[in-house]
Amino acid sequence: MNRFVSRAASAVIACSMAACAGPPTKEDAGTVLGGVGGGVIGSQIGGGMGTTVAIIAGTLIGAIIGKEIGRSIDRTDELKAQQVLESNRTGQASSWVNPDTGNQVAVVPTKTYQADSGQYCREYQTDVTVGGQKERAYGTACRQPDGSWKIVSQR
Repeated sequence: MNRFVSRAASAVIACSMAACAGPPTKEDAGTVLGGVGGGVIGSQIGGGMGTTVAIIAGTLIGAIIGKEIGRSIDRTDELKAQQVLESNRTGQASSWVNPDTGNQVAVVPTKTYQADSGQYCREYQTDVTVGGQKERAYGTACRQPDGSWKIVSQR
């Protein structure tokens, strides 16, 4: 029960740091994902009170790193990622360096399917390196009627 409370507290801290009112921005999503990931990593360290401290520290550090990564992903990266989802075969990675930020981004579609709604959807993996720190995220995007891809889930 203590571990569940600690993980829930981690998610609340991450969400409050990201100002979770209103539609989430990339910065908000990065903060929450980083915080949750850091909290999970922290839960694997130590025992007793040490685990609680590690969860809190991991959540805060993960939220800070995730926030920076979310902030640094700009429209150029979004357009390139959309192109990957539209054009790359499953398993075919594309990577680039953003000339404005210097960030390295790699996207690889990992699964393609047609949803019950009839939309085509793709699961993908993204690796972003910001200031030497590499973060990995997973998500699902579905093609919209206008041909763009909309993220429907991230983890």
